[in-house]
Amino acid sequence: MIERLGSAPVIARYGQAEAATLAHAFSDIETSLRKFLHEQLPKLADPSLQGEGLEDLLLEVREEFRHILYHLHDPEFLRVLEPTHEWLTVRVEQG
Repeated sequence: MIERLGSAPVIARYGQAEAATLAHAFSDIETSLRKFLHEQLPKLADPSLQGEGLEDLLLEVREEFRHILYHLHDPEFLRVLEPTHEWLTVRVEQG
């Protein structure tokens, strides 16, 4: 994967280490998404999980998403995805 990514000019322009950083990011993002989809999300849908157990699970989900965000920021190639305050602002059209 590293060689394949490094052969793409859009990645190579960020330097030699970028392909490895991006491959590592993809791998960790995949692991986190699988954990969320296959383990955490089914537990969240279970109505019997309540109280402290539910809160603990929500904190685990938050940590998994924090880990994903880290790997979206780490490779220079993906940094264009970072939201700005402008992107988060809801605009109301005046009419």
